[in-house]
Amino acid sequence: MNKKSFLLAVFTVLIWGSSFSAIRVSLHGGYTSGHLVLMRFLVASSVFVLYALWPTTRLRLPKREDAFKIMLLGFVGISIYHLGITFGEQTVSAGTTSMFVGSAPIFTSLISVVFLKERLSKTGWIGLLVGFIGITLITVGSTDSSFTLTGGAVLILIAAIATSFFFVFQKPFLLKYKPVELTAYVTWAGTIPFFIFSPDFFDTVRHASTAANMSAIYVGIFPAAIAYVTWATALSLGKASSVSSVMYAEPVVAIVVAWFVLNELPSKLSVLGGFIAISSVIVVSLLEKRNISKKIKID
Repeated sequence: MNKKSFLLAVFTVLIWGSSFSAIRVSLHGGYTSGHLVLMRFLVASSVFVLYALWPTTRLRLPKREDAFKIMLLGFVGISIYHLGITFGEQTVSAGTTSMFVGSAPIFTSLISVVFLKERLSKTGWIGLLVGFIGITLITVGSTDSSFTLTGGAVLILIAAIATSFFFVFQKPFLLKYKPVELTAYVTWAGTIPFFIFSPDFFDTVRHASTAANMSAIYVGIFPAAIAYVTWATALSLGKASSVSSVMYAEPVVAIVVAWFVLNELPSKLSVLGGFIAISSVIVVSLLEKRNISKKIKID
């Protein structure tokens, strides 16, 4: 993973990590889960419409042979993922949800090895394992942790697998389309199923608090639009397995933001897990860079 790819991935994770607190503010301010996910992606879709209509923008239409595949990608990566997370968290604790979502890099790496024929070094495998241990400690350190495999847990696990497939299978399309183009297409496609929540949507928006509406707009513009573009750009510049390993830092970011915004203090065990998760990402990145330098010198 080169420097630019790493920095873009880190920026994305910082934005995605902040979304947990923003979503909670919206839910506490009057939004239902369904109305929030609809609002979020209406905003994100509008951002890409404005981009497409900008006078200096040249947004290429998908090729005929790619159109259905891109729509399917949007359905899996946007619709299934966000529906699984939204409805899964109705019965599953936040700590357990983080555990399942935090497992996404493992699924991404395995899918990349099988379908994209990517080779993961021993250092990469060790980093994935260490990062997963860190995520586990964060979860165990959460006061509301629960490992009961409920229907909600199954939905969240499906969401983690769905986003892993999304990360992997969007990479080949990044050879044909710009990251912003592909992200626009999958966002528009993935937003369509959310219209099932349109009944009483405007009533919810009208009666929600100002903070709730501002937070909903924030998660639509930044985590759902801008961050997906920067993530796609990072994927276009590096291996899907390597880039996805940065996601181990996302729960750490979420804990820190929740600490400042919601005054939720993490336990000592969660702090330890966060330190391990971040360390694994940094160490793997440095070691892989060192190995690449050695190979170049030998060649």
